[in-house]
Amino acid sequence: MTNVREWVATVRDEKWGMAVDLAFAIVWVSLVELLFQVVDGPTYAYYMMMLAGIAAYFGLFWNYELATKSRE
Repeated sequence: MTNVREWVATVRDEKWGMAVDLAFAIVWVSLVELLFQVVDGPTYAYYMMMLAGIAAYFGLFWNYELATKSRE
């Protein structure tokens, strides 16, 4: 029974993680798209901003982990 409880807890955590990942991606892409519709910047800058979303994602969650660990 313990293994089932651990599995359910793991699946629940992964679902929330996937939902947060999806929300971050949607928000990031939407903001970049809106920015470049207003500014009408060059195409290479648009793609650079999209790639910067990867660094922003990992930076945000890495800092979140550090902040939660320092509270303990």
